Amino acid sequence: MVNERLRAAIFSNGFDPDGISSNLGVDRKTVDRWIGGTVPYRRHRHSLSALLKTDLGYLWPAETPEQSNQMSKAELISIWAKRFHAPSSIWLDLFEKASKNIDILVYAGFWLSEDPAIRKVLEKKAKLGVRVRFLFGALDGTAVASRGIEEGIGDSLSAKIRNAIHNYRNIVDLENVEIRFHDTPLYSSIYQADEAMLVSCHIYGLPAHMTPLLHIQKIPGGELFTQYSEGFDRVWESAQLFSESEFAA
Repeated sequence: MVNERLRAAIFSNGFDPDGISSNLGVDRKTVDRWIGGTVPYRRHRHSLSALLKTDLGYLWPAETPEQSNQMSKAELISIWAKRFHAPSSIWLDLFEKASKNIDILVYAGFWLSEDPAIRKVLEKKAKLGVRVRFLFGALDGTAVASRGIEEGIGDSLSAKIRNAIHNYRNIVDLENVEIRFHDTPLYSSIYQADEAMLVSCHIYGLPAHMTPLLHIQKIPGGELFTQYSEGFDRVWESAQLFSESEFAA
């Protein structure tokens, strides 16, 4: 079966089979076989992915569930049964390494906003041009109200959201910082920095610090990181813009 994704990537990047042949040092007929559906050797797959600036997993999706499962396992760096078991330095290390984007999806994440080192690194990264996006729970939304009932804390979650944003007051107006409010069920809290992330997996009736934490690193062909990252983007698209004047009111 013809690999339409590979063929489209070749031509959309200004190449043709002869150009690929020349760049990779392989025979033109070999390139034709790749386009025809033959999977290249591993070294050639990585070379093609880099040359075409296209994700390896997109060009050659895992052919079986077993292959997909193995790739996802390779993405999982660490797992802790409870979030508070993870070393506190892991959050700072994650954000320190960001050069493109930092994305945070929570209801409140008040505990994170209390850390002066975290606030400092987020401010520093934003000033260096890193895009920083916060997704907080909508104060008057049904999702925040429901989570308060589930955890037995009533309406105190809304207060935590307000306090968290107050803690970030020195960065909310920075050029590269964006804040939105969402009213979606939060199955996982996501803390992403470029191609690495920490995911807090929520369990009904338990506070977030008592639930599992995953440390994930994107790798070519893996699906785990992409699933969470795309989930963040879906929530972002449906969320409401932050208005400092309305929030203050």
